[in-house]
Amino acid sequence: MDHGNVIIRFEKVSFGYDKDNLLLKEADFSVRENAKITLMGQNGAGKSTIFKLLLGTLKPTEGKIHLKPGASIAIATQVMPPECLDQTVSEFFARAFAEKIYNLDRRISDVLEIVNIKTEFDKKIRDFSGGQQARLLLAYALIQDPDILLLDEPTNNLDTEGIEHLTGFLMCYLKTVLVISHDADFLNAFTEGVLHLDVFTGKVERYEGNYLNVVEEISARVERDRAKNAQLLKEIQDRKDKINFFSHKGGKMRALASKLRDQVADAEDNMVDVKRDDRTISDFNIPAQIFTEPVVTITSVKVIKDHEPKQVEVSIKMRKQQRLFISGPNGIGKSTLLRALFENKDPGAVITPGVKVGYYRQDFSGLNFEETAYASLESTMEVPDNEKLRAVAARFLLTGDVLKNKIGSLSEGQKGLLCFARFVLQEPGLLILDEPTNHINFRHLPVIAEALQEYQGCMIVVSHAPEFVDKISFTESLDLGKLV
Repeated sequence: MDHGNVIIRFEKVSFGYDKDNLLLKEADFSVRENAKITLMGQNGAGKSTIFKLLLGTLKPTEGKIHLKPGASIAIATQVMPPECLDQTVSEFFARAFAEKIYNLDRRISDVLEIVNIKTEFDKKIRDFSGGQQARLLLAYALIQDPDILLLDEPTNNLDTEGIEHLTGFLMCYLKTVLVISHDADFLNAFTEGVLHLDVFTGKVERYEGNYLNVVEEISARVERDRAKNAQLLKEIQDRKDKINFFSHKGGKMRALASKLRDQVADAEDNMVDVKRDDRTISDFNIPAQIFTEPVVTITSVKVIKDHEPKQVEVSIKMRKQQRLFISGPNGIGKSTLLRALFENKDPGAVITPGVKVGYYRQDFSGLNFEETAYASLESTMEVPDNEKLRAVAARFLLTGDVLKNKIGSLSEGQKGLLCFARFVLQEPGLLILDEPTNHINFRHLPVIAEALQEYQGCMIVVSHAPEFVDKISFTESLDLGKLV
């Protein structure tokens, strides 16, 4: 695509939530009009922070951010704001405009068609599924027709049809798009460049090419730098050994030792600052509560079709080591079933009393955002154990600094890893996982899938990530779409 002028430019931008820990350090990069760019980096590297800086909700600690004069900007966020849940569809979209829009209904209809949702305009936002809310958030950004479209994990909660629909739209979108996502196939379909945020150095580097090629390029560079440093370290050590030998001699030998010291200093200066590629979480296992009775009994489920709920009889009884996969299109009632089961609000879906339940909610609403990460982990333990807690947290890249922070300040990816760390400490008899791949770096997913495959308790999973699901052996499946 022929790109026009620069529409975004970061000029030596530094930012940190506290002055001693900068997320960005003198970030220098630019984005041209109509470009499709991926923001890439480890959980907590500052990707969402860059979006907030562009929107003006955060201000740089140092440096300047330049936007093309008159350029409009809009964001499709990851999670529906709580204050919007009781609004109607019409009220929700009216929030996007400072003044009253007289053709609002037509514009709503147009964007809902783009995101493939059919609904009444007086329906409350909270009555939509997580996947439908994700589409509404995208439509909310699109209705503003922005020059710069920011997408933060747009495929979270979307079914296969929704992802395909979004990919096709973005490929034809004739304006600038910056996207944060851990869905490699989705990114590779339409992005043409990557801004890589290094969580260790706070630097931002620009790469051209599709997503998967850039990932390979970064990995190859890391290996080249490591090889170069290994050779330099070998030479340095060899010279140091000679220095130790010659420095005890007299005359010319001592002069030679001095010359070798200069060579060692030069070699150390030439050591490459190796880009530490995204770290992957360590292998882990989730201990299971010993429970001999049936864990879950499901005799009926509520299925939502054409906005009408219908109770359908089923017969499912689950014990330890049994795994149920629940599928169906967005809006059919998958998350509603999991929530009703956990909250014991549906007599047709019951957890046996005494079972410890680990529940991964797709919006993390089960976490107390005002609590520190450390306190959240400690609350899952029957007997507090600081050493064990920190060892488990480290496996999930939750360092001491992260543990001190309130959960609300963590990145979405860190919240997801916190949930899995909680499971390890909790030792549940039942895992209820609602879109457990949401927000998680794709490097971590094989490790998580292996841990779930080895888990000896009972497990119920909803996921739209087929590659992840295929790594887990399920004993039963329930397709809500086929029940009506």
